[in-house]
Amino acid sequence: MKIDKKIAVITGAGSGLGAATARALASRGAKVGLIDLSAGAAEPLAEELGGAFASCDVSDPSMAAKALEQITKALGTPHILVNCAGITIGREMLTGGDRAARLEKFKKVINVNLTGTLNMISLFAEMSSAEEVAEDEERGVIISTASIAAHEGQIGISAYSASKGGIAALTLPVARELAAIKIRANAISPGYFDTPMISKLPDYVKEGCSKGFVYPDRFGRVEEFAGLVLHIIDNEMINGEVIRLDGAMRLPPSFI
Repeated sequence: MKIDKKIAVITGAGSGLGAATARALASRGAKVGLIDLSAGAAEPLAEELGGAFASCDVSDPSMAAKALEQITKALGTPHILVNCAGITIGREMLTGGDRAARLEKFKKVINVNLTGTLNMISLFAEMSSAEEVAEDEERGVIISTASIAAHEGQIGISAYSASKGGIAALTLPVARELAAIKIRANAISPGYFDTPMISKLPDYVKEGCSKGFVYPDRFGRVEEFAGLVLHIIDNEMINGEVIRLDGAMRLPPSFI
């Protein structure tokens, strides 16, 4: 898909991977709609990029529908969806502490990361399916954010791993279903990138991460994630794929 003059929606666009992706798409001529739970940095970024902003909890069907309608009214029907919204709650999910509290935390992560991603995909597909396209033209591209934790889950991040594993498993059936309306679906499994989520991790976790680097020997740069997003959109043959972006890093059982 040619990015110029297309309309792209990015969730979790206020910082990190989402913000970098919004900037990259705007630099290629796309009109960008930024979705984030907090107006914080996302609304000023939307203004800077000449786009639109909508506040939204992606796991809430009503809020998400209103957010997409708001962006569509401002920019037009979207052609690109990049799902970057996500949370993590690091703790053991099987033992220790209050069982009910553990379950609630697990459900919250699954609801935002996995259910929220599916919710946005469904709403995007419904809106985009009404667009008229030429016989040889694709209608849309969806890129979701999984994680290397989907493939090598660690002690203490069961909920996060399960949610990201769900996104990875969701990608191929979504691509197969949406092929009928000319929409591609892919996912990226990033390793440890220099984002606000990483900055909040304990020092021992950051040190453990650095010991697992292969090449390059560093945290990923958000611009590298955004660059892969652009390539996936450009390359029509990339469909139904979950692409690791981790510099050959493989997670150990824990960093302790």
